[in-house]
Amino acid sequence: MATHPASPDPVRIAVFAKAPLPGSSKTRLIPALGAAGAARLQRRLILNALQLTTRFAPGNVTLWCAPDTRQRFFRALHARCGVNICGQTGADLGERMAGAFDAHHAPCLLIGTDCPALNVKHLANAANALREGHDAVFIPAEDGGYVLVGLRRPQQHLFKNIEWGSERVMAQTRERLIELGLRWAEPVTLWDVDRPADLRRLASVDGFRYPTDQ
Repeated sequence: MATHPASPDPVRIAVFAKAPLPGSSKTRLIPALGAAGAARLQRRLILNALQLTTRFAPGNVTLWCAPDTRQRFFRALHARCGVNICGQTGADLGERMAGAFDAHHAPCLLIGTDCPALNVKHLANAANALREGHDAVFIPAEDGGYVLVGLRRPQQHLFKNIEWGSERVMAQTRERLIELGLRWAEPVTLWDVDRPADLRRLASVDGFRYPTDQ
């Protein structure tokens, strides 16, 4: 397959975040942390993701908010961090991600907030993969999903008919990449914080301590 020429455009970053509201944030962690503790952890994860991305790409980070941008926490982040905020729209995660890539009109990396192991080197390697001519770049998650997706240009069909939230997400995405004839890279596999068993590993990440110690 032919390699596309590298893009000179700056790589933008979209951060997908769900408001840290007790009872609706990190629900699978509520048995371990309680509703308020799970919401506190969600808040910390969002702040960590924004600190990372704004350090890597100052002025090129957009926070995509769910359920909407009217949440006080998101408005405070806009004022405090100077990041642009947009509301996520779409019937499922795939439509919401496709909409974010459509809005950027440039090479873009999209991350969630559940992977505190993600660092500047990972972002740089992913951005370089796009600059070197890959159509897409992914950082798969150990649970079968992915923690980062980057595209040189929007790819609406890439996100269709995926079993979001299942362990088959990355495998189905690879099938779709092949169907679309896209060239992609997977520079590393990481882990995310989703279940109580993940909390012990969270303590190994700089800046985090075991949440039940709060």
